[in-house]
Amino acid sequence: MTRDRFSSALGVLISFGLLVVSLRYVTDFWLLAFFFSLQPQLGVVAALGALACLALHRSPFGYGLLVVSLLLCGHAFWMKREFLPASNIAVPADATRFRLLSFNMLGDNYENVGRIIDMVKASGADVAYVLESGPLLHHLSDLSATYPYRIGCGVQIENCDLMILSKYPIEAPSVVSLSDIRRNRFAVATIRVGGQAIEFAAIHLTKPYFDDYHTTELRRAGAILRKRGGTLIIGGDFNSDTIAPDMQQFLRRGDLQTAGMEPATWPVAAGIFGIPIDHIYMSKTLIPISLTRIADDYGSNHYGLIADLAIAPQR
Repeated sequence: MTRDRFSSALGVLISFGLLVVSLRYVTDFWLLAFFFSLQPQLGVVAALGALACLALHRSPFGYGLLVVSLLLCGHAFWMKREFLPASNIAVPADATRFRLLSFNMLGDNYENVGRIIDMVKASGADVAYVLESGPLLHHLSDLSATYPYRIGCGVQIENCDLMILSKYPIEAPSVVSLSDIRRNRFAVATIRVGGQAIEFAAIHLTKPYFDDYHTTELRRAGAILRKRGGTLIIGGDFNSDTIAPDMQQFLRRGDLQTAGMEPATWPVAAGIFGIPIDHIYMSKTLIPISLTRIADDYGSNHYGLIADLAIAPQR
């Protein structure tokens, strides 16, 4: 009898968790948005819990929980497939290759400034997005030899938060506050790579459980990017997984894809079991070569990303 009660109690808890995640199919209510990004992790946990229920007491209810858990987990991974680039795209011999780095360094991460500067300079990135870059304010000269062009920290943006570093001249820069929670956390500029204009955009979105701000900011960013037009790369801290409903809508409207299979980037302590909330998305006219997670966190609570890409010459 005790085993039956434990099984029933555990089953109720699992049912509640599955209900919360399943609500994504009927609503994108902001209060539940964070759980939508956790669908793969919660699906795995629920499946393990269902197996524990069955070990305590075999019942149709336990088997039902297991099936629903596996379906939710499987659908989460299936949704990620929609935005993956094709795996059979060859890089033309005359294509121009380039590299983008995106890293949220954490705004109070002063003790690792030297290591972060060395990492950025040694990364080989042609363009780098550094978010929460305040600790770099008095060390910009250490970066200027490698990256003579930038947005942020006194250029276009007075404060030192979102920053774009570039080896190539920056044209038509624009900095926008997407909401009234955080200012100047969206920047876009035209940078020519191999003689071709690419729109490079860096973004740092509000957390998804702050009312409807996350969805609103995504919509505003998307509208700005569609108005600018052209080939696009957007990266930064989105504070949500690609599978979140508003993220999917953003990618579909912009006809964007990921730069590859996305690794978990937050929280650092969770390792591979974390959530990919830092992203690099791009137009389908660009050719993805690889997307990798920076091995060291450099004292941040995020891992950074490096994308190797290519753009074919215009015919």
